[in-house]
Parts: sequence; structure tokens; C-alpha cells
Amino acid sequence: MPIVNATAAPPPAWWTFGHVWLVIAGPAAVVVASFFTLYLAIARPDPLVVEDRYRSPSAGALVPATEARNHAATAVAGAVAARP
Repeated sequence: MPIVNATAAPPPAWWTFGHVWLVIAGPAAVVVASFFTLYLAIARPDPLVVEDRYRSPSAGALVPATEARNHAATAVAGAVAARP
């Protein structure tokens, strides 16, 4: 017959262990960050892209990718030649 110790203290509650809160804190932080991201997405939507943005005066130095690639592959007059 097993001996039972009548004076043994009951085990502590689960919330008294620090590691439990460390495990809970990770997913809780992700949930809070996702709600903050949702707030940012709703409060500050991305601006719409103008269909004719390359020809607008505020475009600055924007050029279509095909023109930029073709320009980069051609020699520019007056440029210093690459050293051999």
C-alpha cells in the first residue's frame, strides 16, 4: 500500500509560473500587431496610381523600364570609357 503524505502542499497554480506568460505573450503580441496593421491599412489607404504617370509633369525622372534598360545598354556621348 502506498504511503500518502497528508502534509504535502498542493501544487502552485499555472499562472504563477513565468514561463507560461512568456509562451502566452508571443501570440498575444502578434494579435495586437495585426490589429494595429489593420488600423493602418484602413486609416491610410495607398494613393491611386495615375494611368498616365510617365507624361505628367510631377513624374520627375520616371521613365518606362524598357527605355531605361535600353539607355543603360547604350554608350553615352562624352562618357569616360571603362578601363581595360
